[in-house]
Amino acid sequence: MKRKLAQKQLPIPNILSLLVIVFLLFSCKTKDYITYYNRVNEIDSLYRKFNQPEEVIKQYRVLFKKYAPKNQERIEEYETYITLADKHQKNFGGKKSLYKLIPLLAPYEDSYQKHYELFEKYGIDSTEVKQRIADWKKGLNKRLVDSFSIAFTRDQAEDRKDPQLREVNDKINAKLLKWTFENYGYPSVQKIGLIGNNDVFMPMHPLFSHMIDAEEYPYFKMKMLEYIKSGDCNPKDYANMVDRHDLQISKKEMPYGSYPSYTAVIDTAKVNRNRKTIGLPALKRTSINKKETK
Repeated sequence: MKRKLAQKQLPIPNILSLLVIVFLLFSCKTKDYITYYNRVNEIDSLYRKFNQPEEVIKQYRVLFKKYAPKNQERIEEYETYITLADKHQKNFGGKKSLYKLIPLLAPYEDSYQKHYELFEKYGIDSTEVKQRIADWKKGLNKRLVDSFSIAFTRDQAEDRKDPQLREVNDKINAKLLKWTFENYGYPSVQKIGLIGNNDVFMPMHPLFSHMIDAEEYPYFKMKMLEYIKSGDCNPKDYANMVDRHDLQISKKEMPYGSYPSYTAVIDTAKVNRNRKTIGLPALKRTSINKKETK
């Protein structure tokens, strides 16, 4: 009788294990960075439009507990959270959070220097900051840095004025990008930085903007959207590529409005809805952010 009872109890741990696995899988699926970007846009708007720093600190704290923080250009959400929290004497995690901030600042040359006083306040001197930046650089993917340093030089060969050379070089770069996706994932700034060998500047958006008539374009469009969701690809880089393709190749309206100088009339409401689907702020918000950073 005891043996029968023991046999009946055996499936219970298995059921619990399955429930845990299902929960973990569900949790992973909900970590969609498009949701993160949209929340950042909402919180950033709250800060810039209504100037409610304490509410902004509270909302960012909740967001960064769920998502590993980014620090997007112009918005700089993690930087804003830490500096606001320090200013208003709110807990932001102190040294532990500042250590998270350093690699997010690292790709942007000397952007960390303006925070030396803040770092020192929490026991991190300038020598340690520089060492952590140096360690971050050593941790970049050397093979990809070498490859993309060549790719960006190739991309700008003869200022792209020779159409035959440009076509050949774009095909070579398309193959490199596809190989990178298949072997290393998206070549983000945390993998390759922004400054390559011989001080080559390596922002991804111009490279992808030259892929609009490539055979691999449908593949890039599909994969980059996946990488936006995983937090690897900047939504702006994707929008720039797709808008340029639709304008120049498909001859139709751009879905995301990434060319503010484009003079054709666009459906602003529709464009803003499209932008939200990939985590971009509304057109008006983007314009304000640009003015504030000048």
